Amino acid sequence: MKYYIVAGEASGDLHASHLMAALKNEDPQAGFRFFGGELMAAAGGTLVKHYRELAYMGFVPVLLHLPTIFANMKRCKEDILAWNPDVVILVDYPGFNLNIAKFVHARTQIPVYYYISPKIWAWKEYRIKNIKRDVDKLFSILPFEVEFYNRHHYPVHYVGNPTVDEVAAFRSAQTAPLPAAGGGSLPHKPVIALLAGSRKQEIKDNLPHMLRAAAGFPEYQPVIAGAPGISPEYYNTFTRSANLQVVFGKTYSLLQQAEAALVTSGTATLEAALFRVPQVVCYHTPVGRVVSFLRKRLIKVKYISLVNLIAGREVVKELVAHTMTAENMRKELRRLLYDAPYRKQMLDGYQDVARRLGEAGAPVRAAQKIVGSLKRKA
Repeated sequence: MKYYIVAGEASGDLHASHLMAALKNEDPQAGFRFFGGELMAAAGGTLVKHYRELAYMGFVPVLLHLPTIFANMKRCKEDILAWNPDVVILVDYPGFNLNIAKFVHARTQIPVYYYISPKIWAWKEYRIKNIKRDVDKLFSILPFEVEFYNRHHYPVHYVGNPTVDEVAAFRSAQTAPLPAAGGGSLPHKPVIALLAGSRKQEIKDNLPHMLRAAAGFPEYQPVIAGAPGISPEYYNTFTRSANLQVVFGKTYSLLQQAEAALVTSGTATLEAALFRVPQVVCYHTPVGRVVSFLRKRLIKVKYISLVNLIAGREVVKELVAHTMTAENMRKELRRLLYDAPYRKQMLDGYQDVARRLGEAGAPVRAAQKIVGSLKRKA
């Protein structure tokens, strides 16, 4: 069968590449055409457009690149019509992908499947109408999404979380010690991991506060997880005076060695939990009190971290907007590092999160359901 896949970010490229490998196992005749990245290209098939040409985030960048975005949407739609696949599989990236779903549903008989649900439970809940109209099947990677969609009378398939697979694969592989900047391994000091986000604006907003907080623990060494696509020179603007370590492509090795972590909200909070690293979730925003006020009225969920959302309660402390200060982070870090009962309470919470996520095998389960469904339709 022919599978057209659309992924618009680095994370989508990763998850889609694993799904493609699983689809090949279920369907040896599988052919792929896709918007994605190097990982999907390595899995086989034809790369039509790289996600670097799609991934514009924030109001101003999107506004400035509207002609390019519309041109990419037009190219994607035309290419789907020309190739006429057996299914279109959309991977997260809702601003682009829901538009593609609407087009495919209106203009063709090609089924539309969605792998990794848009996070409409957090905000833009009105998009449920588009999903119910345009998406034939949705495969969720977050267990609490099942209840959300059930409330809207739209059945979804929870297949597990691919981060569980990625952490399990890392742990099963032989890994070398995390290297130091000057060669060898990290100095013999316990590590505080700093995961400040994947985009320049996030790093600019969060990293300086994280560095000030970590500086209050001289017996520990802060180590920064460098984000893909961000140059070492950019980090140097924040770390030059402190002579700090920045490691690239080694986030899992860093978490494996860390005693605690300061983590900007996102998948990284879940990764820290699966590595059993006590963490503080930190997200700074300009005009923090205004953002906090708006958040209470616009955001539909109680928490911002995946750890707390999955647990349905506060497992990790969230310092967001005006509460995200170096002083508050130091206070929470001190408890995580020196208050053994408090630390154990968080680690016990991680066990609950892991139980709710279930076993590894998310791409395999998704592929089995996709191929099984398409064969039944045929």
